[in-house]
Formats: sequence, C-alpha cells, structure tokens
Amino acid sequence: MRNISANFSAGLMETINKKNFFRFLFVIFFIFLIFLFFNNTSKNNFQIENTKYVKIGGQIIKVETVSTPETQGRGLSGRVGLKNDEGMLFVFSRSDEYSFWMKDMNFPIDIIWLGEDLRVVYIKKDAKPESFPEVFEPNENSKYVLEVVSNFSEKNNLKDGDKAEFLP
Repeated sequence: MRNISANFSAGLMETINKKNFFRFLFVIFFIFLIFLFFNNTSKNNFQIENTKYVKIGGQIIKVETVSTPETQGRGLSGRVGLKNDEGMLFVFSRSDEYSFWMKDMNFPIDIIWLGEDLRVVYIKKDAKPESFPEVFEPNENSKYVLEVVSNFSEKNNLKDGDKAEFLP
C-alpha cells in the first residue's frame, strides 16, 4: 500500500510541476508580448513626435511636421517655394484616403502618400498651382503625406512600395 501511495504522490507532484512549468511559460510569453507592444508603440510615437527629417529615395529631407487640422489645411499655401532638401510632412491620427489640392499654391510640388508602414502608396508628380480645383488622392489608405519640390520623385527614381524613414 505504501508503494502505491508513494507512486501516486510522485505522479501528482510531477503533474503539478508540469502545470506550473506551463503556467510559468505562458506568463513569460505574455510578458514578452506586452514588452514588444509597448516597445514598438513608444518607438513609433517617439519617431513621429521628434521627426525633423525624412529619408526617402536615398535623400534626407528636412521637414516641417503638421498634425493639427489648422496647419494641415494651410499646408504650403501662400509660400514662395521650397528648397530641394525641404518638405512638409502631414501626420494624420488614422489611416484614410486623404485628398490634396493646390489652392493658393505658388509653385509645383510632388505629393507622396505613405502608409502606416512608411511605404509609398501613391505619388502625384508635378502637381501645379493651376490644377486647382482638381483634387489628388490615392487609391489606398495613408497615414502620412510628404510634400516636396516638384520632380523630386523623378530625380530620385521614387516609386510605389519604396520605404521612408523618420529621423530625429
């Protein structure tokens, strides 16, 4: 009888240890997932809030970031021009099909739509002031839009699918 009891106790302890081991693994896995989520979220927020430059098409563009409805509505309207290494980065709160026009613009630009993954989803090359009230928009959702000097996309062989990078 004692032998059966000892075997039963040993089997019970082994089962408990296996359960605890799997619980332990589950907890570690869960903590790892939480770490990845918060690490990526804070990294993306840091990059966007502190973005001073965008690297795209092998070029680094100094950007003015606009994220409020007022500054986005004004955009580059009324300005005289942009330098070859300057641009405006529109940051939206969510992905959507954002449309742009050339109202009150004084110079042509390239408009580059970027998805959440910072890949180019559409490019409107050489949008001219006289095109107003024509509206330009992508067929895909974007979260960011980059406006640069006209012919930037052509000069740098920029195409759909190319990746941008936000730099502090």
